[in-house]
Amino acid sequence: MKPGARIAAAIEVLDTIITRHQPVGIALADWGKAHRFAGSGDRNAIGGLVYDALRRRASIAWAMQSDTPRALAIGAASAAFRMEPDAVAAVCDGETHAPAPLSETERAGLTRPLDEAPPHIQADIPEWLWPSFTAAFGDTAIEQGRKLAERAPADLRVNTLKATQEKVLKALAEFGAEACAHSPVGVRVPPPVGTGRTPNLEAEAAFQAGWCEIQDEGSQLAALLAGAGPRLQVLDLCAGAGGKTLAMAAGMQNTGQIFAYDDDRNRLKPIFERVKRAGVRNVQILKGGDQKALEALGPKFDLVLIDAPCTGTGVWRRRPESKWKLKPRNIEERQTEQAAILATARGLTKPGGRLVYVTCSLLPEENRGTLENFLASAPEFSVVPYGPVWQERIGTEPPASADGRTDTLQLTPASHGTDGFFIAILDRAKA
Repeated sequence: MKPGARIAAAIEVLDTIITRHQPVGIALADWGKAHRFAGSGDRNAIGGLVYDALRRRASIAWAMQSDTPRALAIGAASAAFRMEPDAVAAVCDGETHAPAPLSETERAGLTRPLDEAPPHIQADIPEWLWPSFTAAFGDTAIEQGRKLAERAPADLRVNTLKATQEKVLKALAEFGAEACAHSPVGVRVPPPVGTGRTPNLEAEAAFQAGWCEIQDEGSQLAALLAGAGPRLQVLDLCAGAGGKTLAMAAGMQNTGQIFAYDDDRNRLKPIFERVKRAGVRNVQILKGGDQKALEALGPKFDLVLIDAPCTGTGVWRRRPESKWKLKPRNIEERQTEQAAILATARGLTKPGGRLVYVTCSLLPEENRGTLENFLASAPEFSVVPYGPVWQERIGTEPPASADGRTDTLQLTPASHGTDGFFIAILDRAKA
């Protein structure tokens, strides 16, 4: 397919996403099934354009003076296809199966600078969220938002039960793999440029052999800072698909015991196969949603890790459509869930034990707000500054938190090159 036809296809997919509220992955898959003539390179390029348009929806709409699927696809095409703006206009003027020729407004929009746009537009952040964003990041808020609107790399965690970082780097060398900047067990495959393909890393022999797992570097760091070590009793309270469970199992060298639990048993489904592939033997998978059985375990755990349900604002690079669907009530709902999970964790952390609260959110309401509400009701817990823990667990100089604090750690794409993660380490007083 020529560039013009790819832009037209992206318009069609975006229309399905925006007007029919269909998830991005499903919309792209349905388009591919209905257009069998499109090769894998075409589908990849169209998908990249669609995701780029959604990541920068606010700034593109402002520049193009329109929020239609056509405006978004055309406005994103220059960067997505690495074409000059004049070339984008030319393919729409001359190619068959391309969108209709551009209007003067659309032509101007392709080169319209964002300097005069409102700050939330420059940052590609929903306007109603801008006060929370500036409260978190102050003068760096625009830069933080812009980085959230870029393509994300593919990060992998080396499974030290089976391989080394050097071994995985060598196995994935053809994809430009490099060591992560902060995680000592991290490997990064850079994001595709232009119409380049995102590699299917799960199909690689190194992945199938259990040498590595796909896991963002920020998530790896959260698991490392939790401090799971040999012979401990550990609870992963919101285990989901088991990424942090497996990371902690490796850190524990297959000793001690990890209990993996999630309120939603469907989220736990992938963990069974992942445990086998990774060669993990110290994980007990609890029945999802059985709150009574969970609470019956009592305060026995040296470490309780909470990867709490949240708005997911820290992973907008990977799920850009969620940025524009978020509503104020969603924050309130997540805070209620977070408070309930922390209350459960309080009763399961033994005296002298550790509780680690993690979100993939950038919003202070879900991070400091939820944490401070918990501490006000649970005086036996206190925050442990992350810096010394980082030096002990990771062995390098700790980076500055993106929000300027020295007790809790806020990771962001702009400040650390990771997804957005909030990490708070709490110790429970000894009895």
